[in-house]
Amino acid sequence: MIHFEWPWLFLFLPLPILIRKFLPPAPVAKEAALKVPFLDDFRPQFTLSGGAHLPRWPLALAAIAWVLLVTASTRPQWLGEAVELPVSGRDLMLAVDLSGSMQEEDFVIGDRAVDRLTATKKVAGEFIERRIGDRLGLILFGRQAYIQTPLTFDRQTVKTLLFESAIGLAGKETAIGNAIGLAVKRLREGDTKSRVLVLLTDGANTAGEVEPLKAAELAAEAGLKIYTIGIGADEMIVRSFFGNRRVNPSADLDEKTLQGIADTSGGRYFRARDTAELEEIYRIIDQLEPVEKDSQAFRPTSELYFWPLGAALILAMGLVVYRQQRENGPP
Repeated sequence: MIHFEWPWLFLFLPLPILIRKFLPPAPVAKEAALKVPFLDDFRPQFTLSGGAHLPRWPLALAAIAWVLLVTASTRPQWLGEAVELPVSGRDLMLAVDLSGSMQEEDFVIGDRAVDRLTATKKVAGEFIERRIGDRLGLILFGRQAYIQTPLTFDRQTVKTLLFESAIGLAGKETAIGNAIGLAVKRLREGDTKSRVLVLLTDGANTAGEVEPLKAAELAAEAGLKIYTIGIGADEMIVRSFFGNRRVNPSADLDEKTLQGIADTSGGRYFRARDTAELEEIYRIIDQLEPVEKDSQAFRPTSELYFWPLGAALILAMGLVVYRQQRENGPP
């Protein structure tokens, strides 16, 4: 069906008639002219300012152009059939660590060693695809924390922007407290009953103005549940000139703080040492029961104003060309 966003603008349709009726005519320049009484003078005519006589059809075209222009100004739209959107009633924010330590290649995907961020993108991307009905948002943090994607039902955009993130984009350090504080600020603005933050990091809080546990207390007060994921292998073999040696690439992971954040907010702490464990963690989180909420109807809308606007411009241009040719006369 056709819908007019601003139908009250149709009140301007009689404006040219009112102007002609109540305003004085424009002054006419006096010019010498020779009047020859031919039979053509008795045909139906109208007079423009300046004394030029024209047939009636330009006036009709001008009226049509005015109607089209007013119609375009009312912003006509085509409303499609209503489509019901699945809505769970949950706001779910993902916070991903982009600090320098995320470049450690201690994960494996398809027999190929990859860094921690690459593994996170793969597993979290699949998790995002499954979260049909949730409003998703993305926070990226390093030395600073910032919103990469505000809460949206557009899962593909969230996934795309996650895949476009890069290590060091937000700095080399880790501001866990700032990331939680930013999530609290964003999620507190909504009116949903279920608010969840999934925070993934491989280190400890080394930057930022907010202490992680204090931020977790604020999250608990705002009804925000935090699931923390500590990522990184416990052991890996490093080859050197003196031979192979075993190292712990996750020595800097502050599991105690991550556990405290989860406990304070009513969430849960997970430990991901490899890709399989990371996938299992997201499957567990994926089992969160959605909060029931009435489905929302969406009607796809297509703008139509450019059609009458274009037609009005074409008619106006035609009238201008016609008047110029008539005034200039034949060559």
